[in-house]
Amino acid sequence: MFKIAIIGQKGGDGKTTLALGLAVAATEAGLDVAIIDLDPQANAANWKDRRTADNPAVISAQVSRLKQTIRTAEEYGADLVLIDTPGRSDSAAIEAARCADLVLIPVRPQIFGLETLQGVRDLLRVAGDPLAYVVVNGIHPQATKAAEAAKTLIEATFALKVAPVHLCQRGGYAEAPTTGKTAQELDPEGKAADELRRLYMFTTELLNMLDGKHEHKQNGRVANRA
Repeated sequence: MFKIAIIGQKGGDGKTTLALGLAVAATEAGLDVAIIDLDPQANAANWKDRRTADNPAVISAQVSRLKQTIRTAEEYGADLVLIDTPGRSDSAAIEAARCADLVLIPVRPQIFGLETLQGVRDLLRVAGDPLAYVVVNGIHPQATKAAEAAKTLIEATFALKVAPVHLCQRGGYAEAPTTGKTAQELDPEGKAADELRRLYMFTTELLNMLDGKHEHKQNGRVANRA
């Protein structure tokens, strides 16, 4: 079982939207998925209340119970766990990052968002420097050059890796949660759906790479990703 933590030091940067979109992309790929909602606002849990499909499951939890909640998700057969964290909570971000195989950091390319990345970099060091990628979010659909410039700036200034896939400003991201859906469910052939599926495929490649390294260290035996 793999674990992805989604962290950031600012509210409104798209953590929950990213968690929900990746979770549904994973269910489309046939995985059983659990989202652990550490945010006191419980946006992911509230989304689940409006939803009819069972998969993904959403579990509200306190930071102090995160490891136990992850174990419970594994016992119930989850293939993938996504940990949605609140903004401005260093303790939640650090604990989620410590438990994760991969950390994603959504950020909008404005100064107030970019200024938080140094703090995120420091949190990752405290958490043991897990594999982490920034996901640039909220790009104008036609601003391809701006997206690439933001990625270059982030890598050069904060020494953080940046995912090759970015998310654009699209109405589906805001509209879909009102009915317990995600953008790719609202418009399966739309551009938001394509972004989320490409980002999911990128995370899958990273996790498979990690799994291959772990398996190699175990002398060829398939390892338990608890």
